[in-house]
Amino acid sequence: MPQSTQPTLKVEHLACIRNEQRLFTNLEFILSRGQALQIEGPNGCGKTSLLRILCLLSIADEGAILWNGESVDKQRSDYLANIAYVAHSNGIKHELTVEENLRFSAILAGVQSSKRRQEALDRVGMADHWHALSGRLSAGQRRRVALARLLLTKAPLWILDEPLTALDHDSVATIEAMLREHVT
Repeated sequence: MPQSTQPTLKVEHLACIRNEQRLFTNLEFILSRGQALQIEGPNGCGKTSLLRILCLLSIADEGAILWNGESVDKQRSDYLANIAYVAHSNGIKHELTVEENLRFSAILAGVQSSKRRQEALDRVGMADHWHALSGRLSAGQRRRVALARLLLTKAPLWILDEPLTALDHDSVATIEAMLREHVT
């Protein structure tokens, strides 16, 4: 398949077995720019396992993941450069300030502008917490800091594990708007 200008993620016959229990089997889907996929199911059904497999943090027991028609195994670095992952655990250091956490993420994303970091925090309602220690924030505030990192990346594929967990009503609306903008 020729390289496309529209990034496409294709999952073929994916299966995951954990502790001798088959969580999912023969899973297939295709996602292109402008599309979103929400994975739902009860606790323990394999949602996080699937996301970790898509991020190449875990290995599928069967099947393949293709990025733009080619196996991610053959283009690991390129694929990983095109995804942004926010795990359920947020991935922020509690001993760092909000700004230090975002600066670290910005460096990894190749963003040097402190203005961009400030804009990202403003967008998620955390601009007034620039110098606060992350460990002293509420669970919802830590989640918003984690999600602010998405605004610093140019990655076309966002993989989010329960992105709305611990968020209040207003924050949910903000993040949902952010997600809608990303897929347009």
